[in-house]
Amino acid sequence: MAFPSRLLTSRWGAILTGAVIGVLAPVLVRWGNPGNMGVCVACFTRDVAGALGFHRAAAVQYLRPEIAGLILGSLAAALLFREFRPRGGSSPLARFLLGLFAAIGALVFLGCPWRAYLRLGGGDWNAIPGILGLAAGVGLGILCLRRGFSLGRSQGSPKALGFVMPALALGLLALLVLAPLFGRDAAGLPTGPVFFSAKGPGSQHAPLWIALAASLAIGFLAQRSRFCSVGAVRDLILLRDGQMFYGLVALVAAAALTNGALGQFRAGFAGQPLAHTATLWNFGGMVLAGLAFTLAGGCPGRQLFLSGEGDGDAAVFSLGLLTGAAVAHNFNLASSAAGPAPYGPASVLLGLAVCAVIGLTFREPAGAR
Repeated sequence: MAFPSRLLTSRWGAILTGAVIGVLAPVLVRWGNPGNMGVCVACFTRDVAGALGFHRAAAVQYLRPEIAGLILGSLAAALLFREFRPRGGSSPLARFLLGLFAAIGALVFLGCPWRAYLRLGGGDWNAIPGILGLAAGVGLGILCLRRGFSLGRSQGSPKALGFVMPALALGLLALLVLAPLFGRDAAGLPTGPVFFSAKGPGSQHAPLWIALAASLAIGFLAQRSRFCSVGAVRDLILLRDGQMFYGLVALVAAAALTNGALGQFRAGFAGQPLAHTATLWNFGGMVLAGLAFTLAGGCPGRQLFLSGEGDGDAAVFSLGLLTGAAVAHNFNLASSAAGPAPYGPASVLLGLAVCAVIGLTFREPAGAR
């Protein structure tokens, strides 16, 4: 185990993880996932929220097995390499708010950082202002870090707490497979508690076992390599450390090559799948998301991996992300292919204000430094 462990925690581990994501995501698109959305933590969390009835946008309701697979893959790696360490208690409410506004920012852009890079690898040039916005948001977060920002230290927790998110992941898989019908709609037909889109992105998905196998592999590799699409930019700017950034380069290159081989690479701005061309809000949405992710300590994928290895704080952030995805659709904030929703821009400005307050006011007590 020593050599694989050293390999995965080196620069090559980040490159391998990025390349695997870059290959598997377009393959999942070929198998049925929405275009340029082979793996997207924000969009898939939104679909899960819809499937559970937290919002009623009929086009985006599906219990994506990829979310469960990322958590369980990370759990398997953490247990195998003895890194399962239940912990929590680091400003949970602030983390919940950061997750909520990160989801809103990502859904104004239409994608998490992973999807931004996957969209670029699919030829969607609308991803470029989104990636620039993400870097700007990370830069704002770094300014807060340099001023002493901290959400406080986590503490050790009972072992049972560390298994809560894996248990929730297994519960989601059970609901997906069993699809129980507990209620009746207005016409008296069986319905809920799980909802499935009949058309739209929620109706487009790869076969369950293929999606689950791919996400388990990604979760396992990413837990070992500490892959983080936000941490890569943060470390490059703050520490001049490019180890994780090589993983992003590998992700984009692998996605471009795989999309090209599958005939899925379509360069341009107009007509891209599940994307809009409003440059300002592609940029602005990801400024908000980048700032929130940086203050919380990692991208949404990294938060799921951490929750799989027992981090209760990352779990709270992920539940905030789930809530934010529901809020984005219930309050008409999430963009569509037609452009930003009526209240999307205002929600980005509100989110930036809230994140700025958190970033400027949360500091570790002087005696604890």
